Amino acid sequence: MAPPRKHETDVILDAARGLVLAEGPRAASVAAIAKASGAPVGTLYHRFGNRDAVVTAVWLRALTRFQSRAMAAAGSDPLEVAVAMALAALEFATECNEDARVLLAIRPGDLRDAQPDPEFTATLTAMNAPLTDRVAELARQLYGRDDARAVDAVTRAVVDLPYAVVRRHAHDEGMPTWARADLSAAVRALLSARLPEDGA
Repeated sequence: MAPPRKHETDVILDAARGLVLAEGPRAASVAAIAKASGAPVGTLYHRFGNRDAVVTAVWLRALTRFQSRAMAAAGSDPLEVAVAMALAALEFATECNEDARVLLAIRPGDLRDAQPDPEFTATLTAMNAPLTDRVAELARQLYGRDDARAVDAVTRAVVDLPYAVVRRHAHDEGMPTWARADLSAAVRALLSARLPEDGA
């Protein structure tokens, strides 16, 4: 059994995230992350390779935490699965507020000194694929089709609408008590409406 790491990765990433949110992406230098986390500079370079890899890991960790909640939505009723996926965004923003703020406010390209490399692009594509597939599956279950219009309708309900709610309240002291009920009702209303044929 390997001995525990003296400087936990999550502590390092939490420190980098705090710097990014408090002072902007450029504040998260290797020296500043080392000071904030208590990890030696050499540990950061050994574990991550460079500064871009640290801040990229912050962003990807936040995305993983969000997606794990969204993908946990399950059930036999596609409408209720869609509602659960939408509500997962509120749960994420409540339980992981700083991660939510990272995803809302900062694009990966804004974090990095260099442009995202092909490896990062491939990683992001692979991470997003299950969620994209789930949205297409819901479109087939709800509308009997997965063309662009049907997928867009589901995306509006389970991605765009929750995103807008979370963005509005991301800096508040928690989500309003009525947010879950209102979001649930809005998602049901959107997805229960008859979807016109494409081009109608």
